[in-house]
Amino acid sequence: MKRLAKYSDQAYALMRIMAGFMFSFHGVQKIFGVLSDHQPAVGSQVWIGGLLELICGLLVMVGFQTRWAAFIASGEMAVAYFQFHWKFQISSAFFPVVNRGEMAVLYCFIFLYLATRGGGRWSLDRGK
Repeated sequence: MKRLAKYSDQAYALMRIMAGFMFSFHGVQKIFGVLSDHQPAVGSQVWIGGLLELICGLLVMVGFQTRWAAFIASGEMAVAYFQFHWKFQISSAFFPVVNRGEMAVLYCFIFLYLATRGGGRWSLDRGK
């Protein structure tokens, strides 16, 4: 395992790039209706969430203002989980596997980690 440890910076950068790319694509779906059957109304809460996903995802992907973008994205995913998945129900609906909120929870914690660590290698924030 020590052989893998020397690539931790590169693995972190790849995780940041892919998380940002995948997140921004969710925004593209919501804002432009790409590969989606549903496009939210402009200015709606879901549309604004899509705009945040697009912008924060791109910023995280290129590693520019990574800490702020990731922090905002983490908060958005926390709101998404509580408001759209769990819906504050006191039942088995709390669990992500039941309410289909796994992606929101994973994104929330991935972005929280990125916010604490910053852009790292292969980022425009490099050295900050």
